[in-house]
Amino acid sequence: MGRTIEIATPASAAEAYLTGEDVPGRPGVLLYVDAIGLRPRIAEMADRIASWGHVVLAPHVFHREGRAADLAPHADLRVPGNREAFFAEAMPRVHRLTPALSDADAPAWLAALREHASGPIGVTGYCMGARLAVRTAGLFPDEVAAVGGFHGGRLVTEDPDSPHLALARARAEFVFGHAANDAAMPPEAVSALGEALDAAGLRSVNEVYPAPHGYTMSDSSAYDEAATERHFAALEELFGRVLGAGAR
Repeated sequence: MGRTIEIATPASAAEAYLTGEDVPGRPGVLLYVDAIGLRPRIAEMADRIASWGHVVLAPHVFHREGRAADLAPHADLRVPGNREAFFAEAMPRVHRLTPALSDADAPAWLAALREHASGPIGVTGYCMGARLAVRTAGLFPDEVAAVGGFHGGRLVTEDPDSPHLALARARAEFVFGHAANDAAMPPEAVSALGEALDAAGLRSVNEVYPAPHGYTMSDSSAYDEAATERHFAALEELFGRVLGAGAR
């Protein structure tokens, strides 16, 4: 359904997967990848969201580290041990993508999406992408109307640039589906996120799904079909109600 485009960022040209643009007048959705990166599974998810009547853009947020294909896993992450080995290699680049760098890229992502979509914008993010989604909503409160965050990690920290602090500037409606028993998002962090949403006066759903971190990723051993379908249903309802939809 989609195609790969290149987007100019302050640092370099970045690849992005664009889908749903074949029908004009559709609202846009920005999809932030997980730590595994831009790959066929992300394209599948973007295509499904596009089938609801949206234009979806999934940028290669690790463009400073190399091309998406070069950073993608070369082993089957559904095989025991392979997922853990890949993350040992991938996590350093996740840490190198600081808030300052991701914030600098966000205007380029939205500008590129705006070239192909109309109306309010939705954002959805997975794993570390949930952090980027929340930050983008705070950076662009007049544009971002709906946000989904699924099996996100470290949404609440003690850092002065913790993602949850961006909620005070946001105006979007939020849906979160956290992973169960997630060390990167323990119960106290989920509660603190809910308190921040309430303090900001934002309409939200802040739930824990009975599934492991990474549950939407069918190309890894963390995949959970029931939780994945629950997330798609919640996201489709949110985007359909808040963004509307173009022709399918």
